[in-house]
Amino acid sequence: MSEMIEMIKSDAEEHMKKSIESLKAEFIKIRTGRAHTSLLDHIQVDYYGSHVPINQAASVTVIDNRTLGVTPFEKALLSTIEKAIRDSDLGLNPTNVGTLLRVPLPPLTEDRRRELVKVVKHESETARVAIRNIRRKANGDLKDLLKDKDISEDEERRAQENVQKLTDKYIAQIEKALEDKEAELMEV
Repeated sequence: MSEMIEMIKSDAEEHMKKSIESLKAEFIKIRTGRAHTSLLDHIQVDYYGSHVPINQAASVTVIDNRTLGVTPFEKALLSTIEKAIRDSDLGLNPTNVGTLLRVPLPPLTEDRRRELVKVVKHESETARVAIRNIRRKANGDLKDLLKDKDISEDEERRAQENVQKLTDKYIAQIEKALEDKEAELMEV
């Protein structure tokens, strides 16, 4: 019987971890003023008929703290990659320098920083809602076990307390990630 409770708890924790990973991946996309190779990770490039992430068609490097360098594995892909970066939601304008694309990151204005903080807060709230939904599902599963008389009321209450502790732990991780990203965004 406690095996079922453990399965519900570990399943909930697994989903909560994925929510945190997803939030951190979203945060990486939200750029600060600094160049970071993962900034372009979500951009897809047409590579001989199939769409692949940019890092599978080119090497992405940091030239300086405001410029990325993108070197295609095949010279023929240069214009395709350039177009993919230009058309992305990042507002970047790459420059073709022969075999390399220089991708300068424009400095962030105060207004743009504030907009990005709002976006980060929204992403955090979405993650919090996801964590709470996972908690609700786990608690519902525990109630079903109780209703089917597979566990006692005491076991159910203890298990719900443990699920709440998990929820608190992951909500705290969201708060920490939000705080760090806000500080990073507002840093000039």
